[in-house]
Amino acid sequence: MLSTPLVLGASFAYLLLLFGVAHFADRRARAGRSLIGNAWVYTLSMGVYCTAWTYFGSVGRAASSGLWFLPIYLGPTLAMLLAGSVLRKMIRIARSYRITSIADFIASRYGKSRTLAALVTLIALVGILPYIALQLKAIASGLSVLTATPGGTGPWWRDSTLYIALVLAGFTVAFGTRHLDASERHEGMVAAIAFESVVKLLAFLAVGTFVCWGLFDGPGDIFARAAARTELEPLLGLGGESRFAGAQWAALTLLAMLSVLFLPRQFQVMVVENVDERHVRRATWAFPLYLLLINLFVLPIALGGLLHFGRGGADPETFVLSLPQAFDQPALALVAFIGGLSAATGMVIVEAIAVSTMVSNDLVMPLLLRLRQHASGDLSVLPLAVRRVVIVALLLLGYLYFRIAGEAYALVSIGLISFAAVAQFAPALLGGMYWKGGTKAGALAGLGAGFVLWAWTLLLPSIARSGWLATAFVTDGPFGIKLLQPEQLLGLTGLDSLTHALLWSLLVNAGLYVAVSLSRAPSAREAGQALLFVDVFRRSSAAPVFWRGRARLAELQQLAARFLGAEPAQRLFADYARRSGAAGIERIEPDAQLVQHVETQLAGAIGSASARAVMASVVEEEPLAPEDILRLLDEASQVRAQNRQLESLDKLKDDFMSSVTHELRTPLTSIRAFAELMRDEPGMASDQRQQFLGLVVAEAERLSRLVNQVLDLAKIESGHAEWRNDRIDLRELVAHAVQTTAEVFRERGAQVTVEQPEQVPVLHADRDRLLQVLLNLLSNAAKFVPRHAGRVVVRLRCDERAATVEVADNGPGVPPAQQQLVFEKFRQGGDAAHRPQGTGLGLPISRQIVEHFGGRMWLRSTPGQGACFGFELPWTAQEETKA
Repeated sequence: MLSTPLVLGASFAYLLLLFGVAHFADRRARAGRSLIGNAWVYTLSMGVYCTAWTYFGSVGRAASSGLWFLPIYLGPTLAMLLAGSVLRKMIRIARSYRITSIADFIASRYGKSRTLAALVTLIALVGILPYIALQLKAIASGLSVLTATPGGTGPWWRDSTLYIALVLAGFTVAFGTRHLDASERHEGMVAAIAFESVVKLLAFLAVGTFVCWGLFDGPGDIFARAAARTELEPLLGLGGESRFAGAQWAALTLLAMLSVLFLPRQFQVMVVENVDERHVRRATWAFPLYLLLINLFVLPIALGGLLHFGRGGADPETFVLSLPQAFDQPALALVAFIGGLSAATGMVIVEAIAVSTMVSNDLVMPLLLRLRQHASGDLSVLPLAVRRVVIVALLLLGYLYFRIAGEAYALVSIGLISFAAVAQFAPALLGGMYWKGGTKAGALAGLGAGFVLWAWTLLLPSIARSGWLATAFVTDGPFGIKLLQPEQLLGLTGLDSLTHALLWSLLVNAGLYVAVSLSRAPSAREAGQALLFVDVFRRSSAAPVFWRGRARLAELQQLAARFLGAEPAQRLFADYARRSGAAGIERIEPDAQLVQHVETQLAGAIGSASARAVMASVVEEEPLAPEDILRLLDEASQVRAQNRQLESLDKLKDDFMSSVTHELRTPLTSIRAFAELMRDEPGMASDQRQQFLGLVVAEAERLSRLVNQVLDLAKIESGHAEWRNDRIDLRELVAHAVQTTAEVFRERGAQVTVEQPEQVPVLHADRDRLLQVLLNLLSNAAKFVPRHAGRVVVRLRCDERAATVEVADNGPGVPPAQQQLVFEKFRQGGDAAHRPQGTGLGLPISRQIVEHFGGRMWLRSTPGQGACFGFELPWTAQEETKA
């Protein structure tokens, strides 16, 4: 056995290390070098799902039920693989509307209902408080195994578990309630949770490795020995003799899928603390991998413990500690305890932050605001103070529950019972994200009925079995009414208590949510919020504001200062003035946009429902009708269309400058290189100097042509280009273009041939611009033909309708994926980064010139067999253009 001072010293040293990690992360954040802006940190923070119930309870469940511990981890794996888009949508909604908790999320969707927020908070509180007690019990049990000192007994002031709970409360207060705005990131807390996920994983893997290869000859040896024991052989399969075993497996998997999204702590780390939606992509596979690794040795440890201790020899939930103890490995046992402590403390810290925010914003603050509705003064310190008090009270209540419950049945099963409680959020939350017809009345009816059925069919029977209530109502039903038996409701038998409770509660919850929502249309406020949530990806950039009324700037300033503080409120309005283009704060127009902006900022501090309530006290809001919602949506659509036009213009400008820079860089670089070479070699021979001067002149001419092309493109794009109507002999024009580019092809060692008829009709077009098209096509061919083996063919054909010119080469050709981009103009997405290498500005300009005269341009190419660029111009092009 280890000494109590050693174990406690190591425990408190570990907690101090957490303080250090959190403090370091906060300091890095203040310096602008965030630690949590990393997909791996985000994924590891999701490991808070694995609590002491995972660390100790999974082994205990495997020791009694074999592989039946797996659904609790298969569920999150399936949720991440199948519902990544759901998580992204939750994150986008929370970030857009400064949502701080799951209660805030659901209440905001249904018209920012305070009643709904309070109901969600109560369900979470009732479901989570015993789960916090379970973590404290795990810590106490671990201390008892390592030190042979009964945990949770004796005077409370001598119970080390109490002091661990107080240290956790202090940590949570220090790093979880620093900011008034609960939607801001808790950088230190998230970094500490990610660190704890690594600690508990490594500790569990260390114990598993010791059991498999230190006590046995690998997992195969353990499974072979278990298979040879009659009492252990069933643990190697799914067991489940019941015909409903499949339903029970599916129910557990579904329960875990919902829990990983809707547990308050999971919502906190996955949604509220997310800094980048793109991190979800890595988490969809990395988090399931983490769950696989932490469960890799669960069954071997369980079977190894049973093989060594036998059934009844030791508590299976403590095999992680008792096996190293039994084989004289105190250091490993201490490491395993620190891993379990890490699993428990991570859950307690994050759950305390999440639940304290909900209790503060949705239960305590509305009551205080009602009591102090006529009071004035700065209330910005009040929400933080309330959260801190709630955190301490929550930890103390959890400890009290642990002291009272002891080894009760209810505490052993409380993990799954808590999962079933938060699963009641699913219909209202998921329905609200994807169905615009969901209403507040439907959500209240479904949540209320689901919560009552959960309590009746699951919570109360577990309390009765713990000895706190008489068991008669479980076995006989209330007043002897068999149909109301909690675990055989309406005569449904054959299911285990958890599956039975989940079936009834979720079925009635979802059914009432849909039925009541369909019974009447949503109000204007609910319809507005539904549009913002369901269409968040389409509307987040220019979301409509569903508000109409009158407001005064001074009153909005006073309200913000009252709840956010004077300086933050001043920054809020100064920033809004700058972004809205107002000359100063006093020039801000107190319109619907400002009201919504202030309310959204208040929501981060006191919750959306309370923010709506206090905002209503200083503004004169006019009720909206359904036709008003449609009108506001139409206005928002016009704003989005204007924004898209501005974005298109910005992209045109950026892509234009990128292309110009790309095209001008080569001749400028060549001229600079030749000039520097002649400067650094004063003794250069005169003939070589003349050769270099000739090259400089050639590059300067090329630069001049490029500049002219850029200017010409700008004129064409703006509609200010001047077009001439010349009489053109195409044979002469082709010959001129070939002669102009002859030197370029001679340098490449390429051969150019021309195929044309003897006589060609006169074409009416702009001769200079048509020559530019031919020069562009020939120059482009010269870039890609192979040196000393290049062949280019210029073909001119005529018929009664149009003239056709093609330039074919034997270069590498254009890949099929890039052929559509060759002629793309900037506004169509053909930026320099994505056009085929070397095509430059010439081809987009050529296309515009040809199309101006009513023609068309094309490309035929097979990779490895050259490319053929061509264009067609109708004989009547100029007359049609003039008309």
